[in-house]
Order: sequence, then C-alpha cells, then structure tokens
Amino acid sequence: MNLASADRVNLCSKRIFDVIVSVLLLIVLMPLLLLIVVTIKLASKGPAIFRQERFGQDEQVFILYKFRTMCLNAEDLLPELQLQNESQGPVFKIQHDPRIIPFIGTLLRKTNLDELPQLFNVLRGDMSLVGPRPHEAFVVEKYMDWQKRRLYVKPGMTCEWQIQPKRNGISFDEWMQMDLAYIDQWSLWLDLKILMSTALLMFRRK
Repeated sequence: MNLASADRVNLCSKRIFDVIVSVLLLIVLMPLLLLIVVTIKLASKGPAIFRQERFGQDEQVFILYKFRTMCLNAEDLLPELQLQNESQGPVFKIQHDPRIIPFIGTLLRKTNLDELPQLFNVLRGDMSLVGPRPHEAFVVEKYMDWQKRRLYVKPGMTCEWQIQPKRNGISFDEWMQMDLAYIDQWSLWLDLKILMSTALLMFRRK
C-alpha cells in the first residue's frame, strides 16, 4: 500500500502505533534521557536540547528536537567546513567533525541516542516513528522534482537509509530512492521491521 494514498483507517492505525510506542519508550528510557541531559550540561555550556527548523509533511516547517552533540556556535562554523563535506548531494557530513562535544557528543551520534528527543516530535504529530528523515530548508530547496514526493508523508525518526550498515557511503539519490520505495511499499509490518532493525543497530554500533 502506498503511504501517500493510504486510507484513513490505515493512517489512523499508524498514528495510534506511533503514540503508543513513543509513550512506552519515553517511560522506559526516562532515566537514560535524564542522565544524557546531565552529562551534556557537565561537558558543555548551553542547553542540552538542540532545536532546529525542518521540513515536514506537505512542506510544513516544524521544530525538531535532538540532544545537543556540538558546540554552541556549530552552525556558524559550518561554512568553514563545507569543503570537507564527505557526502554526495546537498547534505553535509564529515567523519571527524571538530564541532562535536568530546566523548558524550561522539557517543550520542555513534549510537543515534541524540535522536531520542524526537519521540516528543512524534507525540506532537510533527513526525512518525518511521518515515523519510526530515531535512533542513537548504536541502529541500535542492530537491529534484522526483524527490519532492517524499514530502507527501510525515517524516520519521528512522528509515530504510538509517539502518544501512554503511549509510554515509550511500549517495543522496540512492537515499531518496529508498525513501520513495518505503512510501510505495508501506505497511505497519514494514514499520515494525525497520524499528527492530534500528534498535539492533543502536545496541551493536561501537
């Protein structure tokens, strides 16, 4: 079933699934979330939560939450690092980013634990547990026409690209193709499989 054209019952089922799982995860993980907040505050001055505008369903802008893993002026330093970009396409990624907070920042990014505050985005209805990852405005502006279809659905905390062993070696176009394949093949069972694979990778990743 195509997620973009799914009937109301299926979309309602996906929403109920998102809310129930998010609430359960927040209850179970609350001690860990509080520990991460304290550790970030001890390691770096500034807020523990990073807020950033992202594009969601139907190009609606929302505020995405993450644990802060970088120094406070990370976005100001981005232009100086653009030439070191190791990612193909408009997304910026480098393996050894000097802006990352030592130890806790590296650990959170390697394990993807920095994404956990997005459970609140899911509860707010901005995001789903599974779906195309939300991009910033400068990335969305560079979408080709065929890539814009990923904006027809809610973005997710995890996706097919996120669970690939060497995801940073995947080209931007291949990433977009994975997202569109997910939209076209969507089912609650597929969401469950992606969530289980994400959890396994988080525990295995060094």
